[in-house]
Amino acid sequence: MGWLATCAEEIGATLEPRAHRGFSGARPSQYHLDVAADEVARRVLHRPGWRIVSEESGTSGHGDTVIVVDPIDGSTNADRGIPFYSTSLAVLDHGQLVAGCVRNHATGTLYLAERGAGATRDGEVLRASSQQEVAGALIAFSGWPHRRVGWGQFRALGAASLEICLVADGSMDAFTVAGGSQLYPWDYLAGLLIAREAHAWASDMAGDELVTDAPVARHPVVAATEDLLAELVDLGPL
Repeated sequence: MGWLATCAEEIGATLEPRAHRGFSGARPSQYHLDVAADEVARRVLHRPGWRIVSEESGTSGHGDTVIVVDPIDGSTNADRGIPFYSTSLAVLDHGQLVAGCVRNHATGTLYLAERGAGATRDGEVLRASSQQEVAGALIAFSGWPHRRVGWGQFRALGAASLEICLVADGSMDAFTVAGGSQLYPWDYLAGLLIAREAHAWASDMAGDELVTDAPVARHPVVAATEDLLAELVDLGPL
């Protein structure tokens, strides 16, 4: 797990000099800081027998161990100086999600998880909240909900990996997509394992498999409890 944290920390060290640099021009919505972070990730992670799947540079390398990388999740936040953005690193071994790392670069907070070994935030063991129902829940959204279904409050913070980690540590009760939003594995995989190891529950709104290294759109729902997850899924798209 130390090498995941090292990679995330090295990426974080590249960010400040590149803040407010704007779009790279290479592809829509890609910032200069995305490119710089991806270069660090590929340099640190490339080794024999490993395959890297990055939001910014696609697939490189070969092997049964796959590292799914979002070099900067919340790029717009980072570029604009909004202190909520991260690096997300998920490890799949023969298709099984076995490790995850999410680092909040604005604060240095580090979330880590290994399959079957629990999840931590800066070394402190995580546990999701006990919220059982949507009524009164604090929910984070990717996208903008078109209808209100009785939650207490909601947030749209712009970095899915960190928002899922907030479910893992009990700060939020649930995270879901809304208004047609969709995510990709690099957005949510590391957070997914961290949340599950913190005893949160997760599924795809459409019933698709969430654990994949393919660049396919998914609609993840992560909730503190099984009952809350079931209610959110039953409500359907918001």
